[in-house]
Amino acid sequence: MNKISNTYEDINDYVDYNSKIIIDNFISKFALENSNIGVWDFNALNRTVNYSIEAQKILDLEQLDDQTQIYNWQDRIHPEDLENVLKNLKIHLDNKAPNYVSEHRILTRKGTYKWIKDIGKVVTRDANGKHIRIIGTIIDIDKRKKQESNITEKQSVIKKQNEKLKNFAFIATHNLKSHAANFESLLNFYDEAKNDNEKKEVIDYLKTISNSLTKTIKGLNRIVSTESSKDNNIETIDVNSFVNDAIKALEIKIKNTGTIINKDITSNLSLEQNPAYFESILQNLISNAIKYRHKDRTPVINIKSQITEDHIIISFNDNGLGIDLNKYGNDIFSLYKTFHNNDNAEGVGLYLTKNQVEAFDGVIEIESQVNIGSTFTIKYPNKKA
Repeated sequence: MNKISNTYEDINDYVDYNSKIIIDNFISKFALENSNIGVWDFNALNRTVNYSIEAQKILDLEQLDDQTQIYNWQDRIHPEDLENVLKNLKIHLDNKAPNYVSEHRILTRKGTYKWIKDIGKVVTRDANGKHIRIIGTIIDIDKRKKQESNITEKQSVIKKQNEKLKNFAFIATHNLKSHAANFESLLNFYDEAKNDNEKKEVIDYLKTISNSLTKTIKGLNRIVSTESSKDNNIETIDVNSFVNDAIKALEIKIKNTGTIINKDITSNLSLEQNPAYFESILQNLISNAIKYRHKDRTPVINIKSQITEDHIIISFNDNGLGIDLNKYGNDIFSLYKTFHNNDNAEGVGLYLTKNQVEAFDGVIEIESQVNIGSTFTIKYPNKKA
C-alpha cells in the first residue's frame, strides 16, 4: 500500500510539474503574441533560424508551420545600415559587449524599408569560445523612427527660419544704420553750408540717399513678403547696376574720404540672387574698405569680376589697414568680432556678408596684410556654364 501511495504522490507531482510547464509556456506565448515582440533562435551549425510567428510578421517573412527558415538576413538590411549592424554583432560575438543591439532598416516584400530593433545574445559557445546558438528579439520601431524623423525635420525648419529671421534683423539694422549715418552727416553739412549753392548740393545728396533708403526698404519688404516662398526671392540681377547703386549710396563717404574706386566688372554680368542680400554684400564690403582706410595714403578700392568655367568671381581689393590673419584668421567672419579697436565697429558686417554669400552656394575668402591692404573674393557657381 505504501508503494501504491507513493506512486500516486509521484504521479500527482508529475502532473503538477507539467501543469506548471504548460501554464508557463502559455503565459510566455500569450505575452509574446500580445507584446508585438518577435523571438528568433539562430543555430550557427546548420545556419538556420527559428522565428516566432510575431517575428515572421515583423520581418515580413512567409509564415511557415515549423517556423524554421534559412534567412539571408544580410541581403535584407539597408546598405547604409549594414556596416554598423555587422560591427555591433562582431563586438558581441567577440565577448566585448553583453548583448548585440541594433536599430536598422530591413527590406520588406513590398520593396520598401522599415525600421526594427534587433537584440541578441549568445547562449551557447563551443570549447574554443565560438558561438553556436544565439537567441534574440525583434521589435517593429518604424512608427517611432518616422515620428523622430518628422520631429528632426521640423526642428531643422525652425532652425532655418530662426537663421533667416536673425539674418533679416542684421540686414535691417546694419543697412538702415548706414543710411541714418549718411543723413546725419548731410544735415551737419547743411548747417555748415556757407551759401545757397552749398545747401543745394547737400539737398541733392539727400535726395540720392533718400532714394537709396527707399530702395533698401523695398528690398527688405520683398524679403518679408516672399520669405515663405521656396525661391528666397531670387531674381536675375545686373551686377554692374548694383555696384553703381552701392557706390552712389556711399557717395558722401567716398567724397569726404577722397576714396578712389576703380570698377572693372564684366559687361552684362548677371547673377541669380536675392537683391536685398547682394545690395547688403556690396555695401558692407565697400563701406568696410572706406572705414578701415590707411591714414597715410589715399584710399583706393578695386572692384573686379572674372568668369571661369566653374565660378563667377567678384573681388574687392583695398590699400587699407589690413588684418593680421595669423592672429585673427579664424575669427574674420565670426559674429561680434572686431579687429581695429574702432568705436563704431560692431562685428556684424562680415558675419552677415558670409551668411548672405553662402545662402546662394557661394564662398567668400580673404587675403590680407597689415598696413598693405585686404582682398575679399566672392565665388558663386557658374550655373550658366
